[in-house]
Amino acid sequence: MNVERVMKRDVKACQPGDNLNRAAQLMWESACGCIPVTDQTNKIVGILTDRDICMAAYTQGRTLASISAENSMARKVVTCRIDDDVSTAIQLMRETGVRRLPVVDGGGGLRGIVSLDDLAAESLRNLRGATNQRLANELGEAFLSIASRRARRTHA
Repeated sequence: MNVERVMKRDVKACQPGDNLNRAAQLMWESACGCIPVTDQTNKIVGILTDRDICMAAYTQGRTLASISAENSMARKVVTCRIDDDVSTAIQLMRETGVRRLPVVDGGGGLRGIVSLDDLAAESLRNLRGATNQRLANELGEAFLSIASRRARRTHA
């Protein structure tokens, strides 16, 4: 099964010059925890999480409206391709410690986003009367890997 089947398609994005107030508004309206940052051609140039926004406001002591997305976004963005198998996406999440992957097309344009939540929901769908145990096992391993990675960072 490929990523296109489980990804969220109507993904909101902001541009580098947008302020963090706009990014937070998009997250609130979309009930999501991250926003890709794209250029004028819809190619991903960064990503913002809700934590990035909070920490930028805290560390800079400024309002969200006065901080640009470009100054707070992560520039190294891990993505997967629309035709990747979900196992590939899970492995990327596991290796890099991320919970969400922007999905891009062959030209690098943003097409969607896939999260651990999306994959977990898919693993619970019935496949001929049973859950997708292989996918559930891969997700469990990925979640433990990501959680232990975060625990090491906080205790280091």
